[in-house]
Amino acid sequence: MRLRYAKRGPLRFTSHRDFARAFERSLQRARVPIAFSQGFTPHPKISYASAAPTGVGSEAEYLEIGLQTVVDPDQLRVALDAALSPGLDVLDAVVAIEGNGSLADRIDASRWRIELPQIESDVAEKAVEAFLAATEVPVERMTKQGKRTFDARNPVAYLAVTKESAAPSGANAAPCAIIDLVVRQVTPAVRPDDVLSGLRVVAGLEPPVPARVTRLAQGSLTPQGEIVDPLDADRVDATIGGR
Repeated sequence: MRLRYAKRGPLRFTSHRDFARAFERSLQRARVPIAFSQGFTPHPKISYASAAPTGVGSEAEYLEIGLQTVVDPDQLRVALDAALSPGLDVLDAVVAIEGNGSLADRIDASRWRIELPQIESDVAEKAVEAFLAATEVPVERMTKQGKRTFDARNPVAYLAVTKESAAPSGANAAPCAIIDLVVRQVTPAVRPDDVLSGLRVVAGLEPPVPARVTRLAQGSLTPQGEIVDPLDADRVDATIGGR
């Protein structure tokens, strides 16, 4: 069974390890007939795909579980959603079609929403223009192998300031530029904070308060710039097979 879940509100600060523990407990509470691996230390058959960084909200996290018996996807979704804390929400569930490839095979890009409080839209637009005009934007990040420098420009498939960006409408209102970002999956992975570092490098854009980042989608990127939900292939194949 393949699931899509969300990390919302304060639960965006849940680490991947914390979520994994919470999810395993929810399987027990929901009495899901989870399958276990073989050997001396059996563990639940759970596979996660491209988890979002800690502190980042998401509407599109994915995982796959192995089951001992057939379970109705809608009933499983409802039971697991009820067993998890509010803010960790199970949004979708489909039966994985055998021989139809893994979730990882269907994910090569992510769409992100980046909110920049106290940044004017025109300031953000100029920074985005400078970023897109550059052939390369080197940024640094600390990794397990030490500090690395890599290009944040090439993996960016789309970057723009949205029309949703809020302009001050009152004496105490603050502006908030909102950026729509699509990044291809590469190694090492380029994350929204790397793109923000790149905007600082090319245009000196540095929000006075931390940006609020949410992953809106992940999946395969079409030539038209759309991202296809990795669960769609299982739904389509199941419909065809049922005819």
